[in-house]
Amino acid sequence: MPNQQDEIGLLDRPLVLPCGAVLKNRFIKSAMSDSLGNGAGNATAQQARLYEKWAEGGVALAIIGEVQFDPRFPERPGNLVLSDDADFEALRELTSRASINHAHIWPQIGHAGGLSHPPISEPRGPSPHDIGEFHCDGMSAEDVEQLPAQYAQAAALAKSVGFTGVQIHAGHGFLLSQFLSPLFNRREDQYGGDVVSRCRIVINVIAAVREAMGEAFPIGIKINTTDQLDGGLTQTDALAAIALLDNTSLDLIELSGGSYFPGAASSSDRVASGPYFVEFAEKAKQVTRIPLVVTGGFKTRAQVVDTIAKHAADAVGLARALVLNPALPKDWLADNDGNLSFPSFSSPPPGGITAWFTMRLTAIGKDEEASFNPELHTAIDEYEARDDARCAVWRARFGGSE
Repeated sequence: MPNQQDEIGLLDRPLVLPCGAVLKNRFIKSAMSDSLGNGAGNATAQQARLYEKWAEGGVALAIIGEVQFDPRFPERPGNLVLSDDADFEALRELTSRASINHAHIWPQIGHAGGLSHPPISEPRGPSPHDIGEFHCDGMSAEDVEQLPAQYAQAAALAKSVGFTGVQIHAGHGFLLSQFLSPLFNRREDQYGGDVVSRCRIVINVIAAVREAMGEAFPIGIKINTTDQLDGGLTQTDALAAIALLDNTSLDLIELSGGSYFPGAASSSDRVASGPYFVEFAEKAKQVTRIPLVVTGGFKTRAQVVDTIAKHAADAVGLARALVLNPALPKDWLADNDGNLSFPSFSSPPPGGITAWFTMRLTAIGKDEEASFNPELHTAIDEYEARDDARCAVWRARFGGSE
């Protein structure tokens, strides 16, 4: 094992991406749905302060989760929307504050597909489905063929307001993840069938974004290692998809996993406790030259050091750990384990823990995290009430179902 100084050197070493952009260290704030948009798709001062704190805390790259290009298919009403009539001044304020201290700031460009939020959407995925509580319509061939240009236009808007790269969202059960999954993609045209066909639209999106952005602009992707659902994307097919992505112009591949679809059965394709996808990342390293980020389950500095030291990944994605301590990279680079204490909840309802962490993000954006300590049910009630109010704002601006 490396000694203390070697460990710091591993974590603090710059990562040069294929496009030439440089990430200053190996810590990445993985995308989360921060739910800090104003309900009309625009950035807020609280959101800018949140990402500024992560930049101050030492991350090399922060990724804003669930940034939409089509307001008809949002994940939640707190999402940002990259559109021609967005509040560009608010977005520039966000990117300016989030990119201090040589940090990169990227939007995770996506489309929620079948998981679009029903109160403000009519969910539509690769194929029509009725699985338990999950219902969605299928996309037409024309719908699918419009996607590459839509992603490319969003990327161009992102660059124009100061984002330093983009991540294409193909994980966690949202639209491009649905195309990759045989459970949700039952198309009989060129976009369905074997893994090559299911990956086709993802590759077309990457090509369109690269053509629009040029060779020097960083383009990443987030992809599932497994859906953890019966009949969903397996690790075998995920590795095949990553091998296909190796032939693209991507600069960074982030590995994660899991999908939430009400009514769909969980599979036995489970991951170990602790960092969830490191073993998969070691396999993926054998099929791609593109730098890899592995995200999920990192709670200690030692886990991060071990992953980088054995070349399982080139960087590590942190999410909830950085909600608990936004200055965690700075602490770990100073050889301080960061004093992480993850909250424990008794029998939390589905989505309850996510609501608690989301409300803590709000507290950080208000500089009030030191006094944040609500009961779980209080955090859930506040989260749901805020989303209900924002749904009304979203419908007033974009329309959508009642």
